[in-house]
Amino acid sequence: MTHELQSIIEQAREWQQQGHKMVLASVVALEGSSYRKPGVRMLLNAQGQTLGAVSGGCVEKEVQRQAQSVFEDGVPKIMTYDGRLRLGCEGVLYILLEPFEVSSELYQAFTEALVQRTPLSIQSAYQKEFGPMPEAGTTLIIADKSFPFDARTRKTENSLCFTQSLPPLFRLLIIGAEHDAVQLCKAAAQIGWEVTVVAPPDEQKTIDFFCGAKQLITPLIDQLDPQLLDSQTAVVLMTHSYNKDVQYLTALKNTYPAYFGLLGPQKRREQLIDRLLEFDPEVELAFIDQLRGPAGLNIGAASPAEIAVSILAEILAVTRAQNPIALKDKEGAIHA
Repeated sequence: MTHELQSIIEQAREWQQQGHKMVLASVVALEGSSYRKPGVRMLLNAQGQTLGAVSGGCVEKEVQRQAQSVFEDGVPKIMTYDGRLRLGCEGVLYILLEPFEVSSELYQAFTEALVQRTPLSIQSAYQKEFGPMPEAGTTLIIADKSFPFDARTRKTENSLCFTQSLPPLFRLLIIGAEHDAVQLCKAAAQIGWEVTVVAPPDEQKTIDFFCGAKQLITPLIDQLDPQLLDSQTAVVLMTHSYNKDVQYLTALKNTYPAYFGLLGPQKRREQLIDRLLEFDPEVELAFIDQLRGPAGLNIGAASPAEIAVSILAEILAVTRAQNPIALKDKEGAIHA
């Protein structure tokens, strides 16, 4: 969700500089089931342009129609969408439509929070009543400081409150610079992850080689900063060099990211671990246990692009504590 909010704020700033009025649509409550859950957002401007979505596509036209009154009078409103009357959905969405402004203070605080990887939270005041609602509105909270999306937002005692916690942007650290790393970088960026590529200094690659990467760094292996690896970071080690992989593992032996994958067959993983223990017999068992090799899920992937899908799928499964199965075999809600 954090990357979606980032996209909305960046686009809103651009439209704002062009003099466009904007409305933000936020799903704040749900009764039953829906394609997407509370906390998803869609940005609209008065010229008919949009960014983001609050459903799989069936709700957006109605959002655009309902937003016209907010463009005209600047008064927030609540709209409802009953998916039970249409095919494919079984719930009722409550969507807050409100004027949206990006103040200089909000933009600066938000961008600094992304860089510093500071958690954020959002609070939306609303009522489950269709129609205009002057007291409704959303506030972004950064380090205990509040930044309303509309300066006129006034929460009342009778308001309901939807609260959403947003972790730092999920980061993928790719250690390696071959063509399969390019595919993994591109696919990860496409789903909104912040990608850092670590290339050995002798690779002589530039960031232009890695579509979607936020940064390319080329530190000496023993100078790789372990602080790059936090609980919102996944690591995939894919240098295609046995010796370099051992050196990187040695440099990162005290780190515990959200996911740590090794490219190559299981036998190679065991060889890497054996060599690591030769260099440092005191390596914690917990570090070794977290190493997933071969990285990825068994989906029959063959090409670099398919392998990237396999790896990303496993990272999602691990970080969301899911046991991958076919959705047709899952009981209950498919996107719980």
